[in-house]
Amino acid sequence: MVNRTHEHKPRTRAAHRSRRWFMNKALLAGGVSAVAAMGGYAATQAGAETTATADATASAGPSGPPAGGGFGQTIAYDDFVGVTTDGTVVEDLYAIHSTGVSTTPVVRAAAAFVDSLTDDQKSATLFDIDADQWLDWTNVDSDDREGVALRDLTEKQYALGMKLLKQALSARGLKQANGIRKLNHFLGEYSGDTSKALNEDAYWFTVMGTPSATDAWGFQFEGHHLVVNCFVLGDQVVMTPTFMGSEPTKITYDGVDYDLFRQETVAGLKFFRSLNATQRAAALSADEKAGTDLIAGAGQDNARIPYAGVKGSALDYRQQQLLLDLAEVYVGHQDEGHARVRLREIEKHLDDTYFYWIGEYEDDSAFYYRIHSPVVLIEYDAQSPLAYHEDADGSSASPSASASASASTGPGAGGPGQQGDPTQQHIHTVIRTPNGNDYGVDLLKLHLATDH
Repeated sequence: MVNRTHEHKPRTRAAHRSRRWFMNKALLAGGVSAVAAMGGYAATQAGAETTATADATASAGPSGPPAGGGFGQTIAYDDFVGVTTDGTVVEDLYAIHSTGVSTTPVVRAAAAFVDSLTDDQKSATLFDIDADQWLDWTNVDSDDREGVALRDLTEKQYALGMKLLKQALSARGLKQANGIRKLNHFLGEYSGDTSKALNEDAYWFTVMGTPSATDAWGFQFEGHHLVVNCFVLGDQVVMTPTFMGSEPTKITYDGVDYDLFRQETVAGLKFFRSLNATQRAAALSADEKAGTDLIAGAGQDNARIPYAGVKGSALDYRQQQLLLDLAEVYVGHQDEGHARVRLREIEKHLDDTYFYWIGEYEDDSAFYYRIHSPVVLIEYDAQSPLAYHEDADGSSASPSASASASASTGPGAGGPGQQGDPTQQHIHTVIRTPNGNDYGVDLLKLHLATDH
């Protein structure tokens, strides 16, 4: 399916594959020792995630999280199945239909952005609708990505790119995305190098297909701690997988107070604390909180994740509403109209939704939770520090002082384990659409089968 609307043909699924695929493969084959060649903070994070994956695979029991988290292996689009409980896709969950919510603003914004690109930029940025690029994303601070980076855009192109993101996201979602980017820049200053992936403009756009009111297309916005996949077909939108994270999450920087993932934290605690003793026993894992518990991140597109926790049918009406409120925090990052459509989809399967928790549940506890149903998978994970460390009094070191401190002590110094104790100052989240509709794959299959 080669798109010929533009002068430069979008690249096919096999063309210009990122070196990140080979990096992921090497990590899986060689473990932490393979990280050494990467260097820098990327090596630190990749090593930590690889270690967490190996530990989860080796030790996860029936009461613990399923194996297969952390830093997985990118697969080809043709090999995509989607997140399932056992490898078998639940059929007939998704359908092509009218949502009644216009996609005209995001279509126009995307078309204007693409039209503003130079020929060379188009060659780097445009892909087929079924390109492997959809699946070839990572949340680590790699500077090796496909597409065009914000830092390489003209002022006009930059404004058009940000308008595209604005039209796809809600005001809250855009604020969160911009906060993540800003704190990524802080982390660069804190680590002593903003020249590569640790700055607010080290985020890349790729566009799959041609922006259209009727045909399938989409875009990907990718960088450290922030990955947005947006598939559009008519007036339907699938904005998964979306990965959002930050380290740190709460800090004053350039005179602005940031407190990222506060809603995700508070709403998660509120729901868990609403459970009675029997429900809590079903939801709470016997495992202690690990440094990394996220299992459906980058490279986990075909993850098999059994249901675990308390089932939605065991909740009373108030608790079900609190669970929906929690899901809305994540769904609500996309534009408001399509967020409402998505939430109704989740509500239809509420009785078959499971909630799972690892860790303590004090206000400042580091914990993990998961919402999992046939149509949604949401994870929240407070992780061990990798690059940012607070002083004993809870304050942070200054950016100018941090480079030497990091070099002398290393990530996680002063705490047990390779990276130290988990903390709310390092949070990862992800939302997915299980059973084959991440990246809108199931909708695209239906579209091709009925309309082409």
